Amino acid sequence: MQRFVDVLAATAGLLVLSPLLLVISLFVKLHDGGPIFYGSERVGKGGKLFFIHKFRSMVQNADKMGFGVTTKEDKRVTPIGRILRRYKLDELPQLLNVVKGEMSLVGARPEDPRFVAQYTSEQRRILEYRPGITSPASLKFKNEEELLTGEDAEKLYVEKLLPQKLAIDLEYQRQRTVLSDLGLIFQTIGRMI
Repeated sequence: MQRFVDVLAATAGLLVLSPLLLVISLFVKLHDGGPIFYGSERVGKGGKLFFIHKFRSMVQNADKMGFGVTTKEDKRVTPIGRILRRYKLDELPQLLNVVKGEMSLVGARPEDPRFVAQYTSEQRRILEYRPGITSPASLKFKNEEELLTGEDAEKLYVEKLLPQKLAIDLEYQRQRTVLSDLGLIFQTIGRMI
C-alpha cells in the first residue's frame, strides 16, 4: 500500500510541479552554465547504493572541495542554491527516486556511504527501511546547516547530529502509520511554503 501511495503521489507531484521544475532548471542553468542536476551516491534500503537526484545548488565540483557536509555560510553554495536550499526546492527531483523505488516520501534521509560505514549495529537498523524525502528528524533539524560551523563540522555531524537524527527516525519507524506519514508530508509542505 505504501509503495502504491508513494508512486501515485510522486508521479502526481512531478506532473503538477513540472512548470516550477522547468523554471528552477532554467535558473540553475543560466546562473553559471553548469549542470542542472547533481547526483550523489547514497545508501538505501538493505544497504543498496543508489544516486540521489537534486537540483544543483553548489558550484560545479563542490564535492571535491571542502567538507562532506554543507556548513553555515558555505562558500560553495550558489546564490540560486541558497534560495533552493532555504525552501528545500533542491530536493524536488528526488520524486524521481521515489518513482524508481529507491526512496519513499517519508523515511530517514539517505546517507553518504562514508557515514553509514560508521553506524553502530543499532543505527544500521535504519537500513531495513526505504529512505525518504522527509522524516521527523528532517523537520527537527531543518536548520542543520546553521548548526554545522567551523573546521570540525563533519566531525560534529557524524558524532552529534547524525546519531540524534537516526534515533528520532528509528523511533518513528517503530510507530509509523499512514496518518502519521500524511502528517509529516503536510508539515514538510507547510515549512516549504
